[in-house]
Amino acid sequence: MNKCARFLGFGILLLAFVNCKSEPKVNKVQYKLSENIESTVQVVDHKILVDKPAEIAIPDGMVWVSGATFKQGAVSNDKTAMQHEKPSIDVTVDGFFMDATEVTNAQFAEFVKATGYVTVAEKGIDWEELKKQVPVGTEKPHDSILQPGSLTFKKSKSTVPNLYDFSQWWNWTIGANWQHPNGPKSTIKGKENYPVVQVAYEDALAYCKWANRRLPTEAEWELASRAGSFGTVYNWGNDESVLKEKANTWEGEFPVENTEADGFELRAPVKSYPPNAYGLYDMAGNVWEWTSDWYNTNYYKEIRAKNTVLVNPTGAESPFTPNNQLAKERVIKGGSFLCSESYCASYRVSARMGSSMDSSLEHTGFRTVATVDMITE
Repeated sequence: MNKCARFLGFGILLLAFVNCKSEPKVNKVQYKLSENIESTVQVVDHKILVDKPAEIAIPDGMVWVSGATFKQGAVSNDKTAMQHEKPSIDVTVDGFFMDATEVTNAQFAEFVKATGYVTVAEKGIDWEELKKQVPVGTEKPHDSILQPGSLTFKKSKSTVPNLYDFSQWWNWTIGANWQHPNGPKSTIKGKENYPVVQVAYEDALAYCKWANRRLPTEAEWELASRAGSFGTVYNWGNDESVLKEKANTWEGEFPVENTEADGFELRAPVKSYPPNAYGLYDMAGNVWEWTSDWYNTNYYKEIRAKNTVLVNPTGAESPFTPNNQLAKERVIKGGSFLCSESYCASYRVSARMGSSMDSSLEHTGFRTVATVDMITE
């Protein structure tokens, strides 16, 4: 899948090369957990914030996402849903504000100019940290390799039979960072309205702190993407035939040829495609987006087993990735320009992936959210 990490991802590629204090009131109610199943569940009393308070103005560049109770995760008619999206869980989420677009290069540049911030990809690699995430005994690479950089995409010249081996289309590129997303010779000049990429989790958090914002939870992100359209595979409905009109994804044989039927081979400027019903752009495709939740493949199963409606959930208590238990990953949502029907189809609303917090890639960015409390502080 499309997940790598600056340290973890570099390590994988390296291995390839070297082989209130009172108790909340609880009611028992009948709640429909899934189709044709009725069950008694525990629900914490909560007066959900649905509509924006009239006295509060919408911040510039943001939209209001109405609060709701809904099913988070795979819908029953999604034949391509993966096991880590199942079974769907019942959640209640208060309304909040969300950026209409991904954070752009121009916005991130303003942050860097104001603070002098240096991103993870612009810093040298700490071998002492890296070796904690690769098998014991892995030899230290030559210092010429342990230079500031990140992972960039490369097309394959021929059909790739094994789409699980992502090292076939990712390169460790010295000099790749948010200002040079495709490598040292690339530039963001003239691309100020493109989503910023090559930002690790801590980079996104730093921006949020400066902007008095935060990253969305996975539940918030999914509620925002659906924009009131509950029960559909995509945020526009169930019709995949209109994909090229709705999102920037990979059209053609991945990772060999992108026909650019949707107008772009790689990233697209924000607002290149129609917004969803809430006025949010690129909630499908273009670039993956960081959320604040730990990525844990067992999360949905564990929550369903508790028969609990979660209120403003913040995700799993700890990370878990079965094929790499050293990884500490966060959930990313929305898919990217690399997602195709044959490879992950992550432009679906419930689609999720894990990405290591040290990860910075040319197809991963973020957008921010703010609660009413944050705006009125």
